[in-house]
Amino acid sequence: MKLRKMITQVEEVRTEMGQAVSPPSRRAVAAAVIANPFAGRYAQDLSELIETGATLGQLLGEQALAALGCAAHDVQGYGKAAMVGEAGELEHAAALLHPKLGAPLRAVLGGGKALVPSSKAMGAPGDVLDVPLGHKDAAYVRSHFDGMRLRVPDAPRATEIVVAVALQITGRPNPRVGGLAHSEITGADGLR
Repeated sequence: MKLRKMITQVEEVRTEMGQAVSPPSRRAVAAAVIANPFAGRYAQDLSELIETGATLGQLLGEQALAALGCAAHDVQGYGKAAMVGEAGELEHAAALLHPKLGAPLRAVLGGGKALVPSSKAMGAPGDVLDVPLGHKDAAYVRSHFDGMRLRVPDAPRATEIVVAVALQITGRPNPRVGGLAHSEITGADGLR
């Protein structure tokens, strides 16, 4: 993996629409800008990116957790995303995100029963990458349906990929659309 740069961003919302957010809604994203080894050419075997995804699952999970400044068991939600520069293809993002990134991320957090929400995009330097978020143990917890936006002014260049992992300690600020609450989950099947 050729890593050009790392980006870490933390957001903490303390008030929303004049209402206190207690506890504050806190989330972080960690991203890596890497060279795309398949830029400009078709390759049937994407195992190099699949293995890179495993490495990045741990690295970005550790970076985002450190940025949050909490214990791993305090993390309630997670998500992942990748944006491929124009000399690549969407399948390069899928190779990074899907086969192997999730297990090392879960290991950093000490578990996670739900699927890790993900998004893939093609883009150019400065384009916004949306990283979806969802509860890590119970996908039906609506208060944790959220996302973070990341903009890297100089990435992805044509032959690069931006890969990101986001973590959240709480759900959205002042959620009130009903559904399963964090305090009600069983965490047995990844759904409830």
